[in-house]
Amino acid sequence: MRWLVALLLITAGPALAADETAAARKRWADSPYGPMLERILPPGFEPSMLPQRASPGARLVQRYCVQCHHLPNPAMHEAAKWPPVFERMVVRMEGRGNMGKLMADMMAGVAAPKPEEARVLVAYLTQHAQKPLDPARIPEINSPTAEAFRLACQQCHVLPDPKRYTAKEWPAVVARMERNMEWMNRVVGSAPSRSEPQLRVDQINAFLAKHSKMR
Repeated sequence: MRWLVALLLITAGPALAADETAAARKRWADSPYGPMLERILPPGFEPSMLPQRASPGARLVQRYCVQCHHLPNPAMHEAAKWPPVFERMVVRMEGRGNMGKLMADMMAGVAAPKPEEARVLVAYLTQHAQKPLDPARIPEINSPTAEAFRLACQQCHVLPDPKRYTAKEWPAVVARMERNMEWMNRVVGSAPSRSEPQLRVDQINAFLAKHSKMR
């Protein structure tokens, strides 16, 4: 059965994902719950950025996940966290979430993945999940030089392994994360305060470059 899912998705190509995204945005525009759904995840992670973006797993992410929020990055969670997160999302897609009738109303018109599709999706998300930093391999993580990195990154996910990217690639990733943090702060209306720890992008990039992947 898995080969059939793969064949159907590959044959459908990017047109299917584009149709699903367009349908989701129309549903957001027409629904009184649209603004709330649109704010679940920050924008900015595009289909072209998905790992193995022509694979069945990537196609399924674009087909199902964008029904309720912006496209998720598989690296937003570590591998162990994805299965329970995914199960919780499926319950909500089926209209059985923790809001009772309100959840059912919000999910009107939303399709949940079939069991075989769910297996492909979870396998894809866990395969490309965030790889956590190993403190035993990088003991500097507990030093003051890594404080900016620790404070910023662990707000949203596990501390990432610096070897995920090269020194040249990390600044663009950090810039995208900075935009995400700004976007999420606006949800609660918070503003930078000098009485709180400040985002030190230069220090974060320096730490990541020091321990990054070598070409």
